[in-house]
Amino acid sequence: MKPTTSNEIRKAFLDFFAEHQHEIVASSPLPNLDNPTLLFTNAGMNQFVDVFLGNEKRSYTRAATAQKVMRVQGKHNDLENVGPSPRHHTFFEMLGNFSFGDYFKREAIDFAWQFVTGVLGLEPERLWATIYLDDDESFVLWQRYLPAEKILRFNEKDNFWAMGDTGPCGPNSEMFYYVGDMATCDPSRLNADDDEEFLEFWNLVFMQFDRQTDGTLVPLPKPSVDTGMGLERMVRILQHAHSTYETDLFTPALDEVQELLGDSDAERAEKFVGYRVIADHGRAATF
Repeated sequence: MKPTTSNEIRKAFLDFFAEHQHEIVASSPLPNLDNPTLLFTNAGMNQFVDVFLGNEKRSYTRAATAQKVMRVQGKHNDLENVGPSPRHHTFFEMLGNFSFGDYFKREAIDFAWQFVTGVLGLEPERLWATIYLDDDESFVLWQRYLPAEKILRFNEKDNFWAMGDTGPCGPNSEMFYYVGDMATCDPSRLNADDDEEFLEFWNLVFMQFDRQTDGTLVPLPKPSVDTGMGLERMVRILQHAHSTYETDLFTPALDEVQELLGDSDAERAEKFVGYRVIADHGRAATF
């Protein structure tokens, strides 16, 4: 029976990667005390930066986490989108699997496909992948699961990931789920700023470089993998909700706000932006 609640999905992710010899590592704190360039943890890989750079060695070469993340400042800032957007949050959980010089692109793609289709039961016909412009290796690897026309190439803005202006970075491959009517599916809309039918839910980052202050890309000691799947977005998909705010992660808070305000359902619907902001910011402040 496939997982459907947020707790079941989180557990299924960690269980899957534990079965594939990944060390389950606890979420690091939101305040990022070890990095003077970050106020809050903004990605699952923050706690592994020194491992990627080769400055620290752990007792494991594979890891998986359910990382608490806050994006309200700097390069990754979703604050202005919260409320009007059906999918952006200041605080969210990033489910990630990591390889520190162990496996690379092939296995990362294999794990992702096996988990979303085999464990979560997503329909392959609704799945798409994007890759970096010149990443021919990923293009070939994805064709084991998807036809070539469903593997789209994008530039550095969309498919080259970096934690910040300096540090570990590399080309990435993103997975999308189409939530609209298949009869009217228009792949040219994928990655459009105003599109809400192609939902990006998992980013597979192939860590290959350390970007210096002058912009130079220095190869990392060992090519590695850093992935991030948004728990809130996957819960939305599996609960067939129109937004992440209509899932079990947010409806209890929204119901409480409605009760405190004494609003009717129509008034709640009319004030949806305010409701979302209160629910999101209250959740973020709590964590």
